[in-house]
Amino acid sequence: MTTKSILVLGGSYGGTATAHYTLKHIIPKLPSPDSYQVVLVSPSREIIVRPAFPRALIADSYFDQSKLWTNLEDQFKQYGSKFRFVHGVATSLDHEARTVTVTQKTGAEVTVEYHALVIATGSSTPSPLLSLNGGGRDEVKAHWTAFRAALPNAKSIVIAGGGPVGIETAGELGEHLNGRAGFFSSKLVNPKVKITVISKDKDILPVVRPALAQTAEGYLAKVGVEVVKNVGVESVSPAEAGRASDVTVGTEVKLSDGKTLQADLYIPAYGTTPNTSFVAESLRAKDGRVETNPKTLRVDKAGERVYAVGDASNYARPAVHIMMDAIPVLAANLKRDLLIAVGQTPSGDERLLTADEGETQLIPIGRGKGVGAFKGTRLPSFFVWLFKGRDYFVGMSGGMWSGQNWAKET
Repeated sequence: MTTKSILVLGGSYGGTATAHYTLKHIIPKLPSPDSYQVVLVSPSREIIVRPAFPRALIADSYFDQSKLWTNLEDQFKQYGSKFRFVHGVATSLDHEARTVTVTQKTGAEVTVEYHALVIATGSSTPSPLLSLNGGGRDEVKAHWTAFRAALPNAKSIVIAGGGPVGIETAGELGEHLNGRAGFFSSKLVNPKVKITVISKDKDILPVVRPALAQTAEGYLAKVGVEVVKNVGVESVSPAEAGRASDVTVGTEVKLSDGKTLQADLYIPAYGTTPNTSFVAESLRAKDGRVETNPKTLRVDKAGERVYAVGDASNYARPAVHIMMDAIPVLAANLKRDLLIAVGQTPSGDERLLTADEGETQLIPIGRGKGVGAFKGTRLPSFFVWLFKGRDYFVGMSGGMWSGQNWAKET
């Protein structure tokens, strides 16, 4: 009996969720279920709670490390031979031959034929402090160790980027290094470490309303963080400062207004790059993400039974809550397409996604404050702390990684 591979590229939120959902709710309901296997490809053997990195990079003591890092393969042992893990990176997709070439961590190349394909390879950050970026736990921990060793001697830190990750990182470093101003003080006077956030936009946190952004600036001021807006970073010297080559090098930061800042530590936190270099340019949008039908999650140009979700896809803005809404839609259409492939006519219509592109975002600022909104409703600082700021969702990740969150078909 020929095995039909449902190939999932990516071992983080989108990839693991799709794999669990497929194994629990799709394959068992197909004719000849034993003829299908989910093959998951990931460059890391471990799953990480990436949203927690702004706090986790400062000290191991802030989190239970057994929950921050989770062995990926262990989460899928429950499925036996219906699941296979490939430790490597997708380096080439031939959507006409329906194969993906994977360079394994051993250096060997393997070609995987797919019956269905899900691209959930995510994105990489400019700073290796804030994401796996194709590496593993040891590589990230090495960068964190170097950064932590440099912190006690740092007098100035520049963070480029006024989005959630940049603001969260600034807030965590500010409170860790400077403490927090008293209740009646609007700002921390004479902070031990000068921390500056550079934002090219007129307001930080562009997804939320300006009033929330202004509140965030106030919270940052209380931990000794200054925000400079409407100014971009023109260049840094050395050119690779803050990146994988050296996260601790002293940096000269030239700004678009002609000013120059000197930083003992520089963190580029101004965007992400989709991990899609293995995908043909004809299948990618201008921003590099995979061109995806925003309603069905299919990659229409790639042929039958090809889908994309998460940061690697352009179906919606990158956001975990949008992706969680998308998984059942992708899965329903995958199931439908698999049934059609064996000559069956599925009942009902295909499932369509309506992405929540509204004001939903939670941004902790330090270990006790935060700003945020849920579906357009402003949340008090206490609720932002309660839902996210306590542990950046680390305590909630177990059910995601083990598949318990997908115990029921939705």
